[in-house]
Amino acid sequence: MALLISLILALIPLLGIAYVLFSGLITTVDGLFLSLILAAMSGILLLNVGLELRRKKAGAASGGTSSGLAGARPVVGGTTQRGRVESVQFFEAHVGQPNRSIVTLSDGAKGSRLLVLEGDVRNALPVGQRVEFTVRKEGDLHVLAQVNYA
Repeated sequence: MALLISLILALIPLLGIAYVLFSGLITTVDGLFLSLILAAMSGILLLNVGLELRRKKAGAASGGTSSGLAGARPVVGGTTQRGRVESVQFFEAHVGQPNRSIVTLSDGAKGSRLLVLEGDVRNALPVGQRVEFTVRKEGDLHVLAQVNYA
């Protein structure tokens, strides 16, 4: 439905350009800029239609769409961590240095463990939530690659 609405809204500015051409206003500066603005509006909406069609085609080819990271394909070369998030502390680094987050995970009887991750992961790993996430190593840094919520 949104695809059809975008297509209709893309055609309306083209009708405005046709009106400017047939009324002879194209020879004025106002008519020229009005035509350019209408063409830009139509182009943006047609780009939206094209991207939506491409997304639907790619979704049908892959056998469905995945929403979020939970349905993403597994990360190669990463380590998987499981547990309940006890705390996430974010530390801003100096200019030129990567920011870090320290995550405390608990597994009940096994105790807790600390993980140092690249960037701000407070929104990705909510405190109190049971999670399973994959960490990928990039150089000396550990980057959060995929998160599944239990």
